[in-house]
Amino acid sequence: MNEGADDGGGGGAEGAARSLGCGRGGDGFVPSALGTREHWDAVYKRELQTFQEYGDTGEIWFGEESMTRLIRWMQKHKIPLDASVLDIGTGNGVFLVELAKLGFSDVTGIDYSPSAIQLSGSIIEKEGLSNIKLKVEDFLNPSAKLSGFHICIDKGTFDAISLNPDNAVEKRKQYVKSLSRVLKVKGFFLITSCNWTKEELLDEFSEENGFGVRPRTLPCVAADGLLTGV
Repeated sequence: MNEGADDGGGGGAEGAARSLGCGRGGDGFVPSALGTREHWDAVYKRELQTFQEYGDTGEIWFGEESMTRLIRWMQKHKIPLDASVLDIGTGNGVFLVELAKLGFSDVTGIDYSPSAIQLSGSIIEKEGLSNIKLKVEDFLNPSAKLSGFHICIDKGTFDAISLNPDNAVEKRKQYVKSLSRVLKVKGFFLITSCNWTKEELLDEFSEENGFGVRPRTLPCVAADGLLTGV
């Protein structure tokens, strides 16, 4: 995860994912600990310990069906297996594992939690995969080397940023700027959200908000867990 302590939604990443959809209030979002770095550091430290002790990889954000729909979309649109793919807020890296098993050869996962990257690295090693790149990165302040991706995928990271107690509006704007820089002009941005509708996401990621002119950039979004063509 990139931006995001336990808010009563259950333990670990699964509980956090259930809670992300409960933050809307008025014209914005009710600030939540789910939008803080401290939360995700604590979550992935626990999940890393659980994996080391029991081999449990943890939960899939928004469920396996959400991941399957994203993969199905990529296959339907014949995304080349050598396309560069960035998983923003990769968490346990399970989505990267599935992509690699399908033959995608240029996949990268980033997360600002070192424990998340350590967890995903351990899971990837257990699966015997060697062609997945992992980096500790804060997507709101990405390194200069993070650029040129054909596909950028977000499964809950933008939702968490929207709940940040410290000027979430500005952080959302910075996210859009970062995405504009790392995604190729004719690339695709696939986002899963339980806080935003399709129309709201299209407005957030618009030229007016600094995303720039990007043909075919938002081919699909998932609102309330349902993937929708745009």
